[in-house]
Amino acid sequence: MARYSVKIKISAIKEIEGIPLKKDRQRIVQRIGALADKPRPRGCQKLAGSNERYRVRQGRYRIVYSVDDDAQLVEVFKVGDRKNIYR
Repeated sequence: MARYSVKIKISAIKEIEGIPLKKDRQRIVQRIGALADKPRPRGCQKLAGSNERYRVRQGRYRIVYSVDDDAQLVEVFKVGDRKNIYR
């Protein structure tokens, strides 16, 4: 399986930087990096009302991203606490 490119939007980077605990930030960054090898890992869920948007859990945080198989690109849109991510 080919390795995908991972693109993180500026707004998602700011959301990651706003996470208070360093260990949570590190785990989220590792999880995003793992999406390059497996863009649809076990436990990911496709979001309703969207063609290629998925979410994956990392502790109490959620990572919302899209997958473009033709361009082999994973684009991270949003990262946040599970209480606020879908608002």
